[in-house]
Amino acid sequence: MMEGKAIHKGARISAQKTRLVADQIRGLPIARALNILNFSPKKAAFIVKKVVESAIANAEHNKGADIDELKVSAVIVDKATSLKRFTARAKGRGNQIEKQTCHISVTLSN
Repeated sequence: MMEGKAIHKGARISAQKTRLVADQIRGLPIARALNILNFSPKKAAFIVKKVVESAIANAEHNKGADIDELKVSAVIVDKATSLKRFTARAKGRGNQIEKQTCHISVTLSN
């Protein structure tokens, strides 16, 4: 069984937003998955598309897989560390803002 994997660590988007896109392509043939990602207006679609393309390249180069037979077998989105920032508030106070990041891993198989 041919398999290709790619992982993007520390993507600057929340895991919740990325999972919406990941759920759309899970289990699909790669041609259809790339088509959905191409025409999706979401920022996460662009990031996930790059990871899928990397997994395709890995499967083709490392395992010699036929890319026409591949499908997206798993897309896992995990929460990563948050960037902690402060913003100014009234009366000299400050509020903490958490800028979320996530890890995206894509596995392709035939």
